[in-house]
Amino acid sequence: MLGKLPVVRYVSTRDSSGASGRPFCHILLEGLAPDGGLYLPESYPAVDDEALERWRQVLRTDGYAALAFEVTSLFIDDIPPDDLRAICERAYAPEKFLDPAVAPVSQLSDGLWLLHLSNGPSAAFKDMAMQLLGELFEYELERRDTSITILGATSGDTGSAAEYALMGKPRVRVFMLSPQGRMTPFQQAQMFSIDDRSITNIAVAGVFDDCQDIVKEINADAEFKTRHRIGAVNSINWARLLAQVVYYFAAWLQIADDGRPISFAVPSGNFGNIAAGHVARSMGLPIHRLILATNENNVLDEFFTTGVYRIRGSAETQETSSPSMDISKASNFERFVADLVGRDGERVAELFGVQLREQGFFDLSEVRAFRDQLETHGFVTGSSTHADRLAQIRRTHEQDGVLIDPHTADAVQVARSMQVCGTVVALETALPVKFAATITEALSIDVPRPAVFDGIEDLPRHVVEVGRDASAVKELIAAASV
Repeated sequence: MLGKLPVVRYVSTRDSSGASGRPFCHILLEGLAPDGGLYLPESYPAVDDEALERWRQVLRTDGYAALAFEVTSLFIDDIPPDDLRAICERAYAPEKFLDPAVAPVSQLSDGLWLLHLSNGPSAAFKDMAMQLLGELFEYELERRDTSITILGATSGDTGSAAEYALMGKPRVRVFMLSPQGRMTPFQQAQMFSIDDRSITNIAVAGVFDDCQDIVKEINADAEFKTRHRIGAVNSINWARLLAQVVYYFAAWLQIADDGRPISFAVPSGNFGNIAAGHVARSMGLPIHRLILATNENNVLDEFFTTGVYRIRGSAETQETSSPSMDISKASNFERFVADLVGRDGERVAELFGVQLREQGFFDLSEVRAFRDQLETHGFVTGSSTHADRLAQIRRTHEQDGVLIDPHTADAVQVARSMQVCGTVVALETALPVKFAATITEALSIDVPRPAVFDGIEDLPRHVVEVGRDASAVKELIAAASV
């Protein structure tokens, strides 16, 4: 049976007050907590073997949307069940995806599995969350008869996924920040070709972390945030992370017929994708290992290896061939650390609100039972290089005729090098066409693309360029509100 709580409430990672939490639909529209922390449920609902077997049948007979309803309903008690089911059905309608299974799996000849998450409208795994988030926003805004201004940051895929999910929704305006010149031509074209008055693309002279800092600075201005009804689509928004939890269950239910634990290899920059795996494991999904894969920007790998979390500045953030992971400040990492330190909000506030700001790092290596905690949560980590990515793209194509993108190649590289016992599933993150130059470098071929994307790079561009300046972004938001 499911250990569902009669009331589901959410608290900030930095809260030590013990005050009662907030309902889901409140934090859906809020994004960051007022104290700068991230929202988490007061406790994770427990899922047992009986529920998993029932869900296996649900997925087989009724599809991904039905499974999404089962999982999300454990975390949402302020949307009527029939309405939530309809929201999930709209978000994961099979016709929106290249594969009607939405998140199918396949096995390579060496035994490694792939979980295919890039079948959605923007050809990236971010669609798996954004399609649900868009439907949730529309539902709640209509229920409240209000509107929202979405302010987001993207290193490549979040932006297009959010814009594809939100454009045409009359109660939503989108301001999406991206690092100028740091995305591939295809990624830029996906975003900048959108001609919609409700969507403003903003290219920031810096790296993704600079974009993310601007978003956080604006969210910290309580008066501005309230006046312009600022909300979030980045993984700081709990609803997005919740949507990603679903596909971990979907993968396990498709692969583990005998109920055995399996491991997941996850390319990670901002820690949102793998944090969803951590939540699924905390709920009781039989996950043996969460294999975190970084590229040359290996801040997260360094933490799990040394216990030191040291963020990097723009000058130290390398530009790589897996650009969506060129991140040195993993904003969503705070949720995992909150669990790591036993939901001690005061400790989390000290680490993320004080130490990172004042000294640029914090050190948990001497914290009692640190290693035991990592073992308890199942994390192992590794990193990948450009040469590794090219090698794995070649190997996977030569052995199996399968094309993988550079970020998926990072996960495959670390999965194959770790030699974790048992079944391992690598999370595929994007169609290769989004990173055609790297695929061509590896294989000397023209990369196929879905017909819907033909000629996208030749369309007119709609983008505003700004410096690393939150005030300039505020001016754009304010001007659009007039």
